[in-house]
Amino acid sequence: MSTDHTSDTPRSGGTALVAALRHHGVDTVFGIPGTHNLPIYAGLHGSGITHVLPRHEQGAGYAADGYARVTGRPGVVITTTGPAILNAAAAAAQAYSDSIPVLFIAPGLPVGHPGLGNGYLHEVRDQFQAMAAVVGHAQRATSAAEIPLAVAQCFAAMTAGRPRPAYLEIPLDLLDADAGDSAPVSIPALPVRPAAESMRAAVELLSGSARPLLIVGGGASAASEEVTAIATRLAAPVITTTNGKGVLPESHPLALGAGVQHPTVSALVADADVILAVGTELAPSDWWWGPIAADSTVIRVDIDPTAVMTNIVPAAALVGDAAETLRHVVDGLTDMPDRGDGRDRAAHWRELLAADARREGAAYLELCQALSAALDDTAVIAGDSAMVCYYGALSNIALQQPRSFLYPTGLGTLGYGLPAAIGAKIGAPQRQVVALLGDGGVMFTIAELAAAAQAGLSLPIVIADNGGYGEIRDEMIDRGDTAHAVDIDSPDFAALARALGCHGHTLDSVSGLTAAVTEALHRDRPTVIHVRVGAPVA
Repeated sequence: MSTDHTSDTPRSGGTALVAALRHHGVDTVFGIPGTHNLPIYAGLHGSGITHVLPRHEQGAGYAADGYARVTGRPGVVITTTGPAILNAAAAAAQAYSDSIPVLFIAPGLPVGHPGLGNGYLHEVRDQFQAMAAVVGHAQRATSAAEIPLAVAQCFAAMTAGRPRPAYLEIPLDLLDADAGDSAPVSIPALPVRPAAESMRAAVELLSGSARPLLIVGGGASAASEEVTAIATRLAAPVITTTNGKGVLPESHPLALGAGVQHPTVSALVADADVILAVGTELAPSDWWWGPIAADSTVIRVDIDPTAVMTNIVPAAALVGDAAETLRHVVDGLTDMPDRGDGRDRAAHWRELLAADARREGAAYLELCQALSAALDDTAVIAGDSAMVCYYGALSNIALQQPRSFLYPTGLGTLGYGLPAAIGAKIGAPQRQVVALLGDGGVMFTIAELAAAAQAGLSLPIVIADNGGYGEIRDEMIDRGDTAHAVDIDSPDFAALARALGCHGHTLDSVSGLTAAVTEALHRDRPTVIHVRVGAPVA
């Protein structure tokens, strides 16, 4: 069925929705058809939009999140009513936590449905409010003709200012209703520029600094060139948060790498006289040892006027797009003291931070080294909330591009890495993408191996098996409790992979990992590489 409106074929709400998605540049959606969303699927057929079929709606949400992180464009999820959209709610909450634009679309109960319910199929007491609680923007269409505008409003909400997920609910009876001549529309985004007074204050502080430091977060993902330019102009070392990893290539002489949780970062922050924090909440989920001390002068750049004042009140708050704001700051830095090129200072701190990273990631160093040997400068790692990622890969594998480390930082959900890797590979097929998972977290979304196989993705999936929920095991022990309910009898992951259409290998050590990943990057379908690493070092 074509999505084109003709006099012989009235445009339905479902086809109007698909046309509006196409109008906003959507080329891929992740979803599962169900009884109540079939009019949307009728519109998708022949629309030119690629449909990716995950095995669970939570997987659809994480895959759309991975797609959005790698491409910089909103991901789109389509589910049916009730349990389907609620399955995706955790993914919506994760996208909200990490400021990722993902549009979740689901049918709702009919317009005239009784207010107190009547036992309708998939009926939820208040599906709309359940989703509104975990996204940045939520709305419910009230007519088929309104659908194109509702889509435009959702895209405006997701992409103007701080990116957040959105939820669009369309009563199921509107999906087959006549949408009339309603055409797709766009809502222009208003530019956000810092106040001139704040800009002057920031330039003055930076110009007079002797030991500046940049802290860069995921909000600077589209400002890699500008971050490099201002770091060079200031001769300032740059450390990134988890989601900012790769914004400054980690081979750059001013790069200190990613991970602000290390003990040395406290001394690094204390040593700086002026800190420029770009696109970061300075959040406790990144700063494990506590908020940064206010002894240093802090300048913050953020698109969100609320976030720019959260966790620490800055001396200068620049509310605006990171790239545009940094360009203006660089232009203003014309009269500064000579600090050399900053390489010696950066090298000093890089060596100390690397020692922290090696110590904290000791159990995973060999694995990280073996994995690094297989990766090129385009590599993307999609990780779970697993020890191998936050103790291992985050600070012990160097990545060279922004949007290259996909990790569920704020919400810290399990099961994210595998579907996020699927979405990333679909969104950026020319880049190397590797999923890096723990044996506990992977089981949350293990069914997505079948989706990856069906999509024919050349995707290495590395499972670091430490025999259970290692972090929780350690936390129990640290409390003086008896560790229990944390040990997992792992399945034969290689055999499971083959049963679901993938290749599968088991390694009793990291020996052979480089070769296995290198081969998997060129195979016709995903390859699960199960590595037994044993219990982590305490």
